[in-house]
Amino acid sequence: MLAKSKEHQSFLPDELSYLITAFVPTQEASTRSKAYLVLSAYCQGVRQKSLPAKEEGQTDPGTLSLSKTFAPIVVPHLAEIKEQDVIIGLSFLSALFQVDWQAASVIFQQESIQESLKDILDLGPSDVVSVELAHLLSQAAGHKACRAVIPIECVEWLHKSFRQTKDKSLRAAAAIAVVKLSRGNKADSAEVAEQPEEVQSRADDELVGLMKGLVVDEDRGSIADAVEGLAYLSVDSIVKEALADDSAFLTHLFSVVPHRKNQQTPLSDLHSSLLYGVLIIILNLCVHRPRLSAEDSEIEKLRRMAKGGKGSSTSAQGPAPDALDDDEHVQKRGRKVVQCGALDVVTTAVRFADSEGIRATASKILLNVAEDKENRGKILQSGGAKALIYIIRKSSASPSGSERSPELTTSDLDAIQALAKLAITSSPVQVFGPDSGAIYDSVRPFSLMLTSSSSNLLQRFEAMMALTNISSHSEEAAARVSSAQGLVEKVEFLMLENNTLVRRAATELMCNLLAGSEEIFERYTGTGSSAGTAKSKLHILLALSDVEDTPTRLAASGAMATLTNAPEVARALYELDNEHHRVLRIFTQLLDPTISGVVEEEQDADEDRPEETADPGLVHRGVVCICNFLGNLDAEARKALVEKAETQFLCTALVNVIKSNSQNATVLRPAAESLKILLESGFKIPGFMQ
Repeated sequence: MLAKSKEHQSFLPDELSYLITAFVPTQEASTRSKAYLVLSAYCQGVRQKSLPAKEEGQTDPGTLSLSKTFAPIVVPHLAEIKEQDVIIGLSFLSALFQVDWQAASVIFQQESIQESLKDILDLGPSDVVSVELAHLLSQAAGHKACRAVIPIECVEWLHKSFRQTKDKSLRAAAAIAVVKLSRGNKADSAEVAEQPEEVQSRADDELVGLMKGLVVDEDRGSIADAVEGLAYLSVDSIVKEALADDSAFLTHLFSVVPHRKNQQTPLSDLHSSLLYGVLIIILNLCVHRPRLSAEDSEIEKLRRMAKGGKGSSTSAQGPAPDALDDDEHVQKRGRKVVQCGALDVVTTAVRFADSEGIRATASKILLNVAEDKENRGKILQSGGAKALIYIIRKSSASPSGSERSPELTTSDLDAIQALAKLAITSSPVQVFGPDSGAIYDSVRPFSLMLTSSSSNLLQRFEAMMALTNISSHSEEAAARVSSAQGLVEKVEFLMLENNTLVRRAATELMCNLLAGSEEIFERYTGTGSSAGTAKSKLHILLALSDVEDTPTRLAASGAMATLTNAPEVARALYELDNEHHRVLRIFTQLLDPTISGVVEEEQDADEDRPEETADPGLVHRGVVCICNFLGNLDAEARKALVEKAETQFLCTALVNVIKSNSQNATVLRPAAESLKILLESGFKIPGFMQ
């Protein structure tokens, strides 16, 4: 009957009567699981057919329709004297909160429901009714509108139930409700008086101790509640430290999840719910504070000042951030949870619990754990890269028939960025395996993160770093990267970025693409695009070969060394030198930035430029650029170069390179060849035999 009802848009009376009884604790787990699916499908169907609310703040038609459907059944059950009827009403409303909290909230706020809850307490509920009531109050306590109407008698009863020690299941369920109420009431209004820190800390210590004890005892009736309670409590930094320092407890907590190597079938609903709670605890322990931009930091400062109000002692800087949540403490906690087996829990979750919420949480955990480079190898060993690849394939970043780039969600970006961190510090084969197809498939998500308007500058930077590593794997990989939609244009734009690290990453990626992709090589030589466009691109690379950041200069001059193999590039550089008188100067500075006459002439433009010494990598790239440049010019252009004053400084630099690299053939050969070309073109070097 359940399977049949799922296909209909509305329930028949007998179907609905059967459904509401499917959530009682005496039902089989498989029956409750199917009932959740049916209820969820029905609620979604009603909402899809309903129009949105006409005015802001107005209850939407879907919620009204659902509440009108279920309220006439829930209300009478809760008003009954028979225990079984009460259990049916409590368990069904709790389930509705989990499936469609808006409709459940409307029903819960009805005055008749509140009266029924007080009547249940007055009649002295049995153990089963008490647990179901605590579960319902726990669900309601998670929503502001419901918290406001929970009868004071129920709140007092929850505290009393939490204090008793006879019934562990009731104690655990009541404890969660107490946690949600205390945390929720503080968040509801800034006017709510907060408890002194020492009082709140003692209460939290007691709750944490209770929850940990229930987990260690492995009480089947309360372990899921205990994990949920710890998920709420572990938001507090003091609780985070206490849990992270208890390695025996963490090991026990992680052991309640079936080990991935021994698990052959999908996890049961109980295990899936439990697993999600464990993941939230892991995330709370290892999550880093958001890194705010300068603008966001100022906004946050103003927000703290406004919250302080007039006459507040809050300084202009606002209260200091919690020291226990700084990067050092988070890193230590992350290493502890990894050591206790958290990564196995994460990979198990992704493999056997097919839930969007679990995938999103797992992505965020792996991203935060991967912040620490020491953890990245362990992530690979635990199958973390495979888990991330699976998550990405299930997301909007997966390949599709549409050519249009999808908008990436925060969850998508978390998974891609976590995988990028692994691909930055390890070889493509270590991350993606020996199958080249898997390496090629990774190009799409990384290129999407690079070009998406949803990504931030750090994510784009890490995407370029990962793509640089991939493009160095093979020419085919470089070709795949270069052909990604919008990628090359984005990289060229970021080559002009003010941020040094971003500009460096963009230049390094372009250097790899030029060396491995024929399409990009032609784009810069003028054979694949107009000569004017290619010339402007060469001008940018030339300028980047002269910036202060040495890694950027290495990448840009390396790209120039590749490009100068083309005669079209040599001619374009010759024209640029005639127009701006910069090519020979920059090439000379690659060999020796201290030669008199080159640096001195540029002191007015950059008086504070520090004294530099020749970098071996720049010297090698410089002599290759010069040799290729001179070798690909025609005789007339070479003779014209001989007449330029800058050529004297270039020759001096070449002579010095030859003298200091007599045993280095890779540098000596192109340097000597360059001097030979200049001498044959009529250049005379004083004291040099011709």
